[in-house]
Amino acid sequence: MRNLAPNQSEQSRWKSPPKAIDVTIVMPCLNEFQCLPHCIANAHEALRRIADQYGLKGEIVIADNGSTDGSQGLATSLGARVVDVAERGYGAALIGGGKAAYGQYVLMGDADGSYDFTDGVAMIGKLHEGADLCMGSRFKGGISPGAMPWKNRYIGNPVLTGILNLFFRPGISDAHCGLRAIRKDALESLRLSGSGMEFASEMVIKAALKGVRIEETPAKLLPDLRDRAPHLRPWRDGWRHLRYLFMLSPTWLFGVPAAVGAAAAVSVLTLVALDAAGIVSVPFLGNYWTILAAAALSVSHMAGIMAIAARIYGVKQGYRTPSGRWNSFRRALSLESMLVSGVALIGVGITLLSAVAVAWQSRDFAAAQSVVAPVFGTLLVTLGVQNFFGGFLLSIVGGNEATLMQSEVAEQASPKPLRKAA
Repeated sequence: MRNLAPNQSEQSRWKSPPKAIDVTIVMPCLNEFQCLPHCIANAHEALRRIADQYGLKGEIVIADNGSTDGSQGLATSLGARVVDVAERGYGAALIGGGKAAYGQYVLMGDADGSYDFTDGVAMIGKLHEGADLCMGSRFKGGISPGAMPWKNRYIGNPVLTGILNLFFRPGISDAHCGLRAIRKDALESLRLSGSGMEFASEMVIKAALKGVRIEETPAKLLPDLRDRAPHLRPWRDGWRHLRYLFMLSPTWLFGVPAAVGAAAAVSVLTLVALDAAGIVSVPFLGNYWTILAAAALSVSHMAGIMAIAARIYGVKQGYRTPSGRWNSFRRALSLESMLVSGVALIGVGITLLSAVAVAWQSRDFAAAQSVVAPVFGTLLVTLGVQNFFGGFLLSIVGGNEATLMQSEVAEQASPKPLRKAA
């Protein structure tokens, strides 16, 4: 089980939140003894500027991930509050620090000196003006020489940010900036779970899916102060981000390939059927094309079911907001309708295959010149079976149908704690 609570000594020291804490600066920490003095001093300066400009009081939280170099004691002596997070990982540390934050605004940044926390003053200003999440942009704020490897700057970040904008449309220029600010209620509503570097993408994706207001301000990226290699592993962490983008986008992972494959397959099968009926002549579409098109339609049909199942899961997990059209679609796509359509398809397919068997017998069991009829019959049976089992899969993922619909309607009717983006 994830341990995100402060340790026993910290619990006794902070039995209840101090009054008038508005802003919490959270830094994930794993053996950052060398960098902490600079980072905590910089964070104190940021809090001073926030107090001067907005009249907000703040605190500094070090979300420690099991440091063995004395970082905890050093952070405490420098005026920060230490929260122990047992589960390892960048995301796990930030989730733990965010849960322990006393402020209504949470400003997150790395504890290696690569970010200037005073850049976060403008981010807190955006939250104070009504935004729910404010991202920093290193491409707008400036990247110091040697602060970012070329493959991250010119390949990794632009490609991943571009895909994220295409899939989820948050409209930001830097999806992986480590300096960002978020309202505490928004952070809790997103129910983030990524323990590694994919946490950076997860926050933006789920915020975009829930339609919260996202802003962006410039943020500088500086060379870190470590005398050791960073925890970041570009290729491994890049893949973790990419797979997370697809995992949270069933439309692009399943839906788009399903639509393209089905359209192509139906076009070919329609021409094949018209040719077999003598209505048109399409000599270049023989048996091979018929078999390939049937296989493509079967795969596309299954991908479509998987897209719907993944979307239902997102609604159940709370990071997708169901629309009225989606609720209507879910009512139509009930277990019973899937079973009825499945049985109907199987019945038609078996009837067609029976006719094929009768024709085969009438030819004294000689081979047929065309595979159109048996392929169509087999395809209908396959689609029917997929509908039959797919109906149960959708019900299992969605839970009890009545409970599912009631929860979706209740979510729509209840007031949203987060403001929708314009």
